[in-house]
Amino acid sequence: MKISLAFSPCPNDTFIFDAMIHQKIDTYGIEYECHFADVEALNQAAFQNRYDITKLSYHAFAYVANEYQLLNSGSALGNNCGPLLIAKTPIPFEKVPDCKIAIPGKYTTANLLLSLAFPKATIKEEIIFSEIENSVVLGTVDCGLIIHENRFTYQDRGLHKIIDLGEFWESNYKAPIPLGGIAIKRKMDKDIKLKIDDTLKRSVQYAFDHPNDSESFVKKHAQEMDLAVMKQHINLYVNAYSIDLGTKGRNAIKNLYMNATEHQIINTLPKEIFI
Repeated sequence: MKISLAFSPCPNDTFIFDAMIHQKIDTYGIEYECHFADVEALNQAAFQNRYDITKLSYHAFAYVANEYQLLNSGSALGNNCGPLLIAKTPIPFEKVPDCKIAIPGKYTTANLLLSLAFPKATIKEEIIFSEIENSVVLGTVDCGLIIHENRFTYQDRGLHKIIDLGEFWESNYKAPIPLGGIAIKRKMDKDIKLKIDDTLKRSVQYAFDHPNDSESFVKKHAQEMDLAVMKQHINLYVNAYSIDLGTKGRNAIKNLYMNATEHQIINTLPKEIFI
């Protein structure tokens, strides 16, 4: 049995999926046809119902919840790992709504958090996440909403943090920040969904137990990323919630959707969003 699986080439994803797709663990006889794409491209593919299993932003999931459900493993969710709003010079909070802001995608969780923190900030330009830092340096935008490894590099280029939206979320909502999750098509057989969820859980655990085993696969897809940054990236986004969301993780995700619904950013979701 072959199932289509899509995730990003970022180190956190390649780290957690390595054992599963290379059959370093028992996969219940399931093979995976892998596709790689930037997170917003993955979001758009989910809107088209393209892949059986896909990484996507928790924000984007709100728009495909009738077609997909969330797995309990594989998530990027935690503390002190949220997106940052940066600029060339310090900007007071009250001036942010007047700024042109580069965002990594309309349906990213980063943009959802920005909308919760600054509901009047509507002058936005969608730019692939890896180019946002350059756009701020060149001055084509006033601010940039950065995610992934850019958290570790923006200061080297003389840029300033306006706000850590992860800290904003955690201080206001008292929950870990849900960034991205793994969704599977609702129509798939329940037993298959449970087997896939279990396989992914064991894949993440294998990655933790054998941290160097996935290094060649991670490096292959990390482009020119510095090894130290690559490891920082994994340490930031892969944690106990990646093995299993647990009650606390699932409640954090529900909390995100409840607040987004209250702010009229998304519509009400189906009740059964997890497998």
